[in-house]
Amino acid sequence: MTKRKYPRADYRGEPTTRREVLKRGLALGAISATGAYLAYAPEDYPLSLRDETGLRSMPVEKPFQLPDFRVTPVSGAVQVGIGRGGTPREMLLKALDAIGGLTHFVQPGDVVLIKPNVAFDRSPNLGATTNPAIIDTLVRLLLVDARASEVRVADNPIESPADCFAKSGIGAAAEQAGGRVYLPDPNAFEPLYTPGAKLIEQWAFFKRPFRNVSKVIGIAPAKDHNLCHASLGIKNWYGLLGGRRNQFHQDIHEIVSDLSIMIRPTLTIVDGTRVLMENGPTGGDPSNVRDGNAILAGIDPVAMDAWAYEHLLQRPGRLPEYLYMAEQKGSGKVNYQGRIKEVT
Repeated sequence: MTKRKYPRADYRGEPTTRREVLKRGLALGAISATGAYLAYAPEDYPLSLRDETGLRSMPVEKPFQLPDFRVTPVSGAVQVGIGRGGTPREMLLKALDAIGGLTHFVQPGDVVLIKPNVAFDRSPNLGATTNPAIIDTLVRLLLVDARASEVRVADNPIESPADCFAKSGIGAAAEQAGGRVYLPDPNAFEPLYTPGAKLIEQWAFFKRPFRNVSKVIGIAPAKDHNLCHASLGIKNWYGLLGGRRNQFHQDIHEIVSDLSIMIRPTLTIVDGTRVLMENGPTGGDPSNVRDGNAILAGIDPVAMDAWAYEHLLQRPGRLPEYLYMAEQKGSGKVNYQGRIKEVT
């Protein structure tokens, strides 16, 4: 067994030098000063540990980002299809077939979100909201033909959500076809981060219906708008914002172009069955509505809005400024020539 060695009784350690005493004192002083700073510096100072308001100890909610919901287009197909003539179902099928068919974009098992325009407490004939017949048709096509596992229909209306979904006929159409309607409430919104956006880089977003969604389709009526001249496919996404979104009316073209990068949808559909030619976006007078006899479906929302502005709203000349801004942000091309197919 090894014997433990101990220092001899007459062992003397090296004496501590004056320099060593000073070094230890300085180190102890630095540690004490650092501790005092961390504990007593104002809470807005760097590294301060003070929390007089209790806000610093609260968990910070990180904004989420939406995935890109786009699908690789069909090789050789056009980017925008226009269906004309017949019932809303027939026009929608013509438009979808022109771009390669719905089943190319939605596969079995997908969870699909449909975003119609349900902004106002208006009946369908006034043209301020999406035609419920198109909602009914699309939900059935998604569930039966594309074999989606679930179809959700959601919007954050300007007026009472329950009243808007009821009066517009969209709530009943969605549910009767087998879809599920999502109405907003204060707990349904979370901060969304949109890189490159000028006004909504981080903003409250209607997130609840997007959980586990794999495909997104927007369906917007073609109508006049008193501020940005037209409410079409891109403007439709405004209905997913929460918070004090009316403040964006002061810079309407910037916010609409921001919406074009906020969400990259699988498909955009423009409802031209009833076109609100003036007094938009709310409408209210049937004499302001005309039969547009068209439904658009496509993957370039900028081109779709440009065509709808010129042909459905019948406004030649310079397009709304938000379209040029959206093109600059990479959301599509204003020039639709050679990329559209009309099916009559």
